[in-house]
Amino acid sequence: MPKTQTSRGRVQDRARVAGGQDHEVKYEAEKEGVSKDTVKKAVKSAGNSRKKVEAEISRH
Repeated sequence: MPKTQTSRGRVQDRARVAGGQDHEVKYEAEKEGVSKDTVKKAVKSAGNSRKKVEAEISRH
């Protein structure tokens, strides 16, 4: 019997930016209007929380 899917995993996944995943870095870069390198540096300094990454990008 298959498991019932919940949205819990998806919500937690969307709250993070995987710095090693090119498609996630590209999405965040386009969304914020910055380069992919800027996003990678923000992930490295602020961690992978999407809110913290966006706050780090807006500070620069």
